[in-house]
Amino acid sequence: MGTALATHAAARGWDVTLLMGPAPIAPTDTAVRMLRFRSCADLQALLAKETPGADVLVMAAAVADYRPKVDPAFFGGKFRRKSENLTLELEPTPDLLAQVASARRPGQYMVGFALEPRAELMQSARDKLVRKKVDMVVGNPLETMDSPDVEAIVLTAKGEEFRTPSLMTKADFAPWLLSLIEGAVAGR
Repeated sequence: MGTALATHAAARGWDVTLLMGPAPIAPTDTAVRMLRFRSCADLQALLAKETPGADVLVMAAAVADYRPKVDPAFFGGKFRRKSENLTLELEPTPDLLAQVASARRPGQYMVGFALEPRAELMQSARDKLVRKKVDMVVGNPLETMDSPDVEAIVLTAKGEEFRTPSLMTKADFAPWLLSLIEGAVAGR
């Protein structure tokens, strides 16, 4: 989704920087400035550097909600296989969208996404809009994950609700969503 949004935003004349994880897809518009990251910490650092200068931030995907918790006992050498089980503990990753939204400058417009089971989608999107203090949340049913198609509900902090007219390809969805963002930014 991020590459489709970046490509279409650049085609509209936006100055686009795409923060991209380890994915094989790249934007087709060469005007898109792409910065790669591998970890949540890498993305956190890039957001801290790039977000202050952005007028619009679209966080189309989360890195992960949890990561392995590092046990200091593993440092200092090789961890050898033993005949006992090993338990992996997970810890939550920082909420990067909430972090950048809490430090935003006046006039910035922030958009998040909510990928949720269909039965929880509306409530989760509403909750995310309030909890993260963003301007817009794009809710997608879990079934659309890794799909070429999108079915979305867009909620705004102003109480507006928009639904995709039908199941749309990501290439068709990107300009549809960008039009909503442009309209919201212009209507402030």
